[in-house]
Amino acid sequence: MNILDGFSIEALPRTASRIADFRELLPAGTRIYIAHVPGTPIDDMVSAAGRLRSQGFPVMPHIPARLIAGRRTLEDWLARYRDAGVDEALAIAGSLSAPAGDFSGAIDLLETGLFDRRGFCRLHVAGHPEGNRDIDPDGGTRRADDAAVWKDNFASARTDCEMALVTQFAFDAAPIIDWSIRLQDMGVRLPVHVGIAGPAKLGTLIRFALGCGVGASVSVLRKRGRDLTKVLSVHEPTEIVAALDAFILANPQSNIAGIHLFPFGGIAASAEWAAGARRSAARPQPGPLPRGKRPSDEDGDPVRAPGPGRRRQPLPSPAN
Repeated sequence: MNILDGFSIEALPRTASRIADFRELLPAGTRIYIAHVPGTPIDDMVSAAGRLRSQGFPVMPHIPARLIAGRRTLEDWLARYRDAGVDEALAIAGSLSAPAGDFSGAIDLLETGLFDRRGFCRLHVAGHPEGNRDIDPDGGTRRADDAAVWKDNFASARTDCEMALVTQFAFDAAPIIDWSIRLQDMGVRLPVHVGIAGPAKLGTLIRFALGCGVGASVSVLRKRGRDLTKVLSVHEPTEIVAALDAFILANPQSNIAGIHLFPFGGIAASAEWAAGARRSAARPQPGPLPRGKRPSDEDGDPVRAPGPGRRRQPLPSPAN
């Protein structure tokens, strides 16, 4: 799964504070997004960002437009992040239904020019493979598509920052792949970082998906959730990541550039899963066997492939 090389991960300030040293969990250079949810003081955000930067990680705090009172507040936040060594940001609308001040969305933030003025070098913005009814209440994609084109034009002509799209988490590769192709057909050249839910209990993922307005791909979880014995089982994103990886290998011109993990089952569990998946991908694959030869384990006994009713054991998912 080469797509997991260089994956990024999400953290809240309060969960980040429980981990003494992220270097014990994540590969060097892993980008860590810091989610700024309503009610989180900017002091907590800056403190978490500074600590993670001191451990050597690229840090990308959320800048939610609807939480910001006005231009002076935005200037203050960006200055404080720069003082903490942060030069990346995710510009988003945020989850509030109504703005607290002058900004209603990421485009309003970008229009200020303050990210460049304050010395930021990388900006990510939101993409919506399954649509977003906050943007297109009729369930269509026209306004979201227009926003993607605007952001692409901004990236190419109005900023020195490197830019990319990062998506809401999804559970099915098909709508992500279709959307990425449609973006390219519209002339949008921004790289796409695909949001994926890390390993977590199925019931937990369904709850987050419904609360965050995840689109049709949540049906993948609902089908599994019909079997009540599986609601407490751990769901891993192995299938969707493998599908995306296969698509990229077959279509090297794809704009899909990486994976962003939402660690609903804990940061440690997501980090462990990603490490295991990357090790599996790097393991040399056996060549073709001579005619009539069967694969054997270390004791010389034939290896039995899982048949009906038998399942491979999932990678361990230690609690965070």
